[in-house]
Amino acid sequence: MSSQVSPEKIRSTTASSGVAAGMSAYILWGFITVYWKALKAFTPLELIGFRIVMSAILLISVLVVRQRFIKLLHLLRQERLWGRVTLAAVLLAINWTTYVVVVNQGKVIEAALGYFIAPLGTMLIGVKVLKEKLRTPQKVSSGLALCAVIVLTFGYGRVPYLALTMAASWAVYGLLKRQVPLPPLESLMSETLVLIVPAIGLIMWFSRHTDSVLRSADAQHVVLVLLSGLITAIPLLLFATAALKLPLTVLGPMQYSVPIINFLLGWLAYHEKLSLSRIVGFSLIWLALVVVTVDSIRQQRQKATTQ
Repeated sequence: MSSQVSPEKIRSTTASSGVAAGMSAYILWGFITVYWKALKAFTPLELIGFRIVMSAILLISVLVVRQRFIKLLHLLRQERLWGRVTLAAVLLAINWTTYVVVVNQGKVIEAALGYFIAPLGTMLIGVKVLKEKLRTPQKVSSGLALCAVIVLTFGYGRVPYLALTMAASWAVYGLLKRQVPLPPLESLMSETLVLIVPAIGLIMWFSRHTDSVLRSADAQHVVLVLLSGLITAIPLLLFATAALKLPLTVLGPMQYSVPIINFLLGWLAYHEKLSLSRIVGFSLIWLALVVVTVDSIRQQRQKATTQ
């Protein structure tokens, strides 16, 4: 009796673990809005500085314990690898900063718009750059999502530049994560290494102000700031794991869970205005999600019957 596992079984297990990691990351990202709202008394750039430093401390500690930190430093000596890591780090910093700014300004629903646009960019990159194929339901879903973005943009009465910045930076970051030949932990650590010096500079700069974290934070805020590394690292590591196991055309639609959570938080928890255009736009998004979900269930059933 053979104990070998079939390639189909391995692919199925890999895909399942990828879906679990991806959905876990997106749900955590959706609710991280609550965390940043609790720190709205502080300047977004200062918070980003602490976020990077705390993430670096956490990741270095884990890698040192696992005896993998020195090996990572040797790997980063490769010129091509360093360039990709640096670009990914810059995009990550842009995305982080933009998101904290949006939440800090009380525009959680605009943050939702940014994360609704991001999957369109992710799937577009998957098709144009990685030559992935879109099935008909995925095309329909993308078309509905595009219509929703157009409706929501007109509803705002201006170009939603913050939302577009969030979307573009995240879509390209997802592509770069696939091109960095490092395990998820090492990949994220390398990005924080690139950002650590500017982050320390930000903390030192803002520490001169009386309303800075170092000079005005109470015990609750200090705890939240210290936890920023853990809150940052966990979903990013889950996302990196999912990006290695799933095609972007699958990973893209899963991202809709983040803006749905943000939309509901902005509307129900933070009482942001829900106009007619937003109702129409987000209704189209929900319809797109139904199409993607039905297609995914059908695909899983077809795979199960062929195994």
